[in-house]
Amino acid sequence: MRHVKADGGVAALEVSGVSHSYGSKRALNDVSFSIAPASFTVLLGLNGAGKTTLFSLITRLYNTRSGSIRIFGFDVAQASGEALRRLGIVFQARTLDLDLSVRQNLTYHAALHGIGRKEAGKRIAELLDTVDLSDRLQDKARSLSGGQMRRVEIARALLHRPSLLLLDEATVGLDIQSRATILKTIRRLVDTEGIGVLWATHLIDEVEDGDDVVVLRAGDLVARGSVRDVVRSTGKSSIRAAFSELSGIGQPSATEAS
Repeated sequence: MRHVKADGGVAALEVSGVSHSYGSKRALNDVSFSIAPASFTVLLGLNGAGKTTLFSLITRLYNTRSGSIRIFGFDVAQASGEALRRLGIVFQARTLDLDLSVRQNLTYHAALHGIGRKEAGKRIAELLDTVDLSDRLQDKARSLSGGQMRRVEIARALLHRPSLLLLDEATVGLDIQSRATILKTIRRLVDTEGIGVLWATHLIDEVEDGDDVVVLRAGDLVARGSVRDVVRSTGKSSIRAAFSELSGIGQPSATEAS
């Protein structure tokens, strides 16, 4: 699978001073961070931390009301087409048409990106080989396991050859083996294709020592850096203990403490 490399020196994703509210409820509060091309960054946060809201802003499902978001230097609000052309996304909710075959699901998505049928067929074959599902090309999506569906969605997100891939809780509800397979596939894409990845999860065992991490807590960015740096900054002995400290796991809430 060919991949268009990004220009050196430009962040794959740059989030600057982003805030967002739902009515009077603040979901994100002045969040700023960037991730490098060809890197694997984990967006860590408990449910309700703001991960999905952030993804919705990056992908323009919601308009950015405060701050800016750039994908390889292109502002998602001012140059949406250029920015989103470089982005692939796998949302937490399943989005395949269960009554269509794997081929039909992918062919339809390719057409939305203006990819001709012949080229689409070539890319689909390559990507299904990448996610180890070549033998399921003609099968209805509903016949696949949850892990297989997720791998088809990853292939779909890569059809237009993005330079940045976002995955929102991509392994939720999957068994241990399926989770491991998907993580291995994504990490291999970073290494072999130079794709930048932002992997959102609340599962600390999906973090590896060499990863960068961004930690959200109730809409606030509470840590950013390498696993080693985040562990050191909290004075803890592991990223698991650091995440528990940063997320307030086991600590009384503000109302309980008052």
